[in-house]
Amino acid sequence: MLPFSCGASALSSRVSIFASPSSWIESAAVDQCHQVAALPGMRHVAGLPDLHPGKGAPIGAAMTSSVLYPFLVGSDIGCGVAVFPFRLKRPVPEKLAARFPDLDVVDHSFFDAAGVPGGHTESLGTVGRGNHFAELARVGTVFDSDHAERLGLAAGDLVLIVHSGSRGLGERILRAHTEVHGAGPAEDPAAYLAAHDDAVRWGSLNRRVMAARIADALGADHEPPIVDECHNSVEVRDGFYLHRKGAANGDGRDVLVAGTRGTPSFPVAGHAGAEAGYSVAHGAGRKMSRADALRRGKAKHTVEELRRTPLGSLVVCGDRQLLFEEAPTAYKRIEQVIGDLVSFELATRVVSTVPLVTYKTADVARERKGRR
Repeated sequence: MLPFSCGASALSSRVSIFASPSSWIESAAVDQCHQVAALPGMRHVAGLPDLHPGKGAPIGAAMTSSVLYPFLVGSDIGCGVAVFPFRLKRPVPEKLAARFPDLDVVDHSFFDAAGVPGGHTESLGTVGRGNHFAELARVGTVFDSDHAERLGLAAGDLVLIVHSGSRGLGERILRAHTEVHGAGPAEDPAAYLAAHDDAVRWGSLNRRVMAARIADALGADHEPPIVDECHNSVEVRDGFYLHRKGAANGDGRDVLVAGTRGTPSFPVAGHAGAEAGYSVAHGAGRKMSRADALRRGKAKHTVEELRRTPLGSLVVCGDRQLLFEEAPTAYKRIEQVIGDLVSFELATRVVSTVPLVTYKTADVARERKGRR
């Protein structure tokens, strides 16, 4: 697929793409933006620099409409990224990787079922699959010392980054809609929004529970997040529905724009306006489909190569196929995405974070081997 590139004002008044000419934007993703822009009631579609094609709707987009479309939010309502301060005296990646808890298994001791939104206790405190992860990282470059100080961050500090969502709750909400209305609008917007808000709260709680589990396993104190923004949501703004799919609230909010397992991530200060749907990118954005990443990755890399990144960080992942599907080469260059956010004045870099250990899914076989 050839890249498609354009400036923010290069398309119709109903579609704006915030990507520089050197950015990789697939034409299929831009086509999806135009398809969404043609929906009844749609006012504007903003494609962010991590824009890529999704299942029926673009990912990395903010879409403003007088009509509420649940399929534009998708099934993982409330999916987002949280950043937690993490204090350890001597972090040794190899030792820490072996101590991560199994985040595929629920541990009920870390939450009170009475306080779980929607009563959805299954899967709470688990990470899921796909591009979800939990990552212990070190603060690298400080770009804005004043803002970093307000967040309590300095070069060399450790942070825990958790990316996950509503783990089946959002899927249940979307399915209840699509089984009756397909990709059509919500028949009862208020009822959908009430369920949606439960899923958003659930996703945030899920990230906090995982952070508590990891802190307990690694011997760190439990601390509240300094950043926690979801990127699959809808809100009522100025009388319209602002849908975000793979896009985070960038209206005066701090957001971590996730890189890959083998690259830095970037906490940024968002200051995006109406033309960008008050949104910023949520990550690097896929450059390859999962099938392509699997095929190309197996031709270029071994499993062991993907378990230790060029940065020297470790990847905990017992699912070999997922290792290839989520290889750093499957994604766009995070530096390009951040550069576009800055050049279009949508965000300002605060710091970079460099991974030490990235957890994807438990590697039970290696754990058993290590105990022998």
